[in-house]
Amino acid sequence: MSTRKQLKALAEARRGVIVPGAFNALSARVIADLGFEAIYITGAGVTNMWFGMPDQGFMGLAEIADHTARIRDAVDLPLLVDADTGFGNAVNVYHTVRTLERAGADCIQLEDQVAPKRCGHFNGKDVISTEEAVGKIKAAADARRDQDFLIMARTDAAAVHGFEAAIERAHKFAEAGADILFVEAVTGEEEVRALPQRLAKPQLMNMVIGGKTPIFNATELGELGYGFVLYANAALQGAVAGMQKALTVLRDEKEVKESSGLVTPFAERQRLVGKAEWDALEKRYI
Repeated sequence: MSTRKQLKALAEARRGVIVPGAFNALSARVIADLGFEAIYITGAGVTNMWFGMPDQGFMGLAEIADHTARIRDAVDLPLLVDADTGFGNAVNVYHTVRTLERAGADCIQLEDQVAPKRCGHFNGKDVISTEEAVGKIKAAADARRDQDFLIMARTDAAAVHGFEAAIERAHKFAEAGADILFVEAVTGEEEVRALPQRLAKPQLMNMVIGGKTPIFNATELGELGYGFVLYANAALQGAVAGMQKALTVLRDEKEVKESSGLVTPFAERQRLVGKAEWDALEKRYI
C-alpha cells in the first residue's frame, strides 16, 4: 500500500494516531525507528532549528520542499507537510501543492491566517475572509495529480472570531475539498470534546506543549473520534533540552563521557543514520 493510501486509512480509522513533528531527516528517522505511524514536517520546527527564528512566516516554499524531499528519502512513513498559508494567493497554493506533491508529501496542511502567519498559539493572529480561504482549498484540491494526496485545512478563526465561527469555516473547507480538518488553538476542554461531534470529516487535534489547548491523552482523543493527535514540536523541545543539559555539563565539567547518559552513544548514532547499509553499498561498488 502506498504511503498516501496508508495515511488515508489512518485518517478514516479515527483512533487518535500520534503524529510527531520532524524538523530534519535525522529527527524523522528517530520517529520512524520508535514505531510511530506517520510524520508531520513542521514549519515551526524548520524555522526554529534551521533559521533560529520564531514561527512568524519566515519559512518559504523552497525550504519546506527541500526538507520534504530529504525526509521522504530518509523514511517510508506517510508525511503530512506544513505549508503555512500556501505562500500566497490561490494560484500560489496551486503551485505549492504541485511542488510538495512532487517532493514526496502525502498530505499538505493549509491555514487561513493572514500572511505573514504566526504560530497558532501566539497572540495577535488574524485570518483572511472565509471566501478567500475556501478559494485556496479549492485550488489545492484541483492541483493534486494523485487523488490519494490529501488536503488538510486548518482554521485559526477560533482565536479571532470564536469557536462557532471556526466550526462554520471548517464545514465550508470540507465542502471545498478538504480531506482532513484542523481547528487550531481551541482553549476549552469542552471544545476539544465537541469538535468530533460537530464535524463529519476526519480531524487532527494539535497538542502544543505549553500552548493554549489543554493537553489530552491520545487514547482519549482517539475515543472521542480524532484521526490524528499532533505533537509537532515534542522532538524539537526534547532535542533543545538535551542539548542544553549536555552542553551545560561540558561547560562546567570540561568533558562529556558516553557513559554520562547525556548523549546518544556513538554506535547508536551510526545505526540511526544507516552507516552499515552505506558500508555494504560501498563494498558492492568499490
